[in-house]
Amino acid sequence: MSVKPEIELTSDGSHTLFVPTLNEHYHSTNGAVQESVHIFINTGFQTCRKEDIKILEVGFGTGLNTFLTLLESQKESKAIHYTGIELYPLPFSIISKLNYTDSQSSENKSLFYKLHECDWNEEIQITPQFHLKKIQADLTSFDLSSIENIDIIYFDAFAPDKQPDMWTQEIFDKLYSITTWGGILVTYCAKGVVRRMMQQAGYEVERLPGPPGKREMLRAKKPEQK
Repeated sequence: MSVKPEIELTSDGSHTLFVPTLNEHYHSTNGAVQESVHIFINTGFQTCRKEDIKILEVGFGTGLNTFLTLLESQKESKAIHYTGIELYPLPFSIISKLNYTDSQSSENKSLFYKLHECDWNEEIQITPQFHLKKIQADLTSFDLSSIENIDIIYFDAFAPDKQPDMWTQEIFDKLYSITTWGGILVTYCAKGVVRRMMQQAGYEVERLPGPPGKREMLRAKKPEQK
């Protein structure tokens, strides 16, 4: 990414980033935090009843989804193994200016920074119950077979018209193959072509109400093993 993203304020008071080269934002301008909570926490994480959960995020980005998941896992005392795949890690000079921790305790603020400062391409224990592995790679060429038994996938790539190579049948086939039976994939995108690709991969897909400013989102489920 040749031009640094620009920090912008969204309608709920939280920051997002704008990428001039793509003419695209990292999050909804209607509210970055409320979008992440609605799609990835409420519709994704909270639907998994397991005590030990493996999560894959496509697009680590600002670390907002990871941070919110960490906070939620602390409330519910769940063990999390979280993997994020990101080709273009953000510099700490940008991360340090984001306001996601402004209302958080100093301990949680330190955890947010630890998510970003920890080493890439190796699993790091962030808290006793939360392990993170950030992988710097291009999902389109990355061997996903090295990641197995994923319970929840946060699919948070840039929109299909901005990053079409991330929204292909091949990608969803690979993601389906590493999803556990009964596991889910959630995404903000509700395009019919995306829904049909997920169904072609084998997922059962439902349209759900989206966050403020977006009518619908998608949640895909790998059927329970018969």
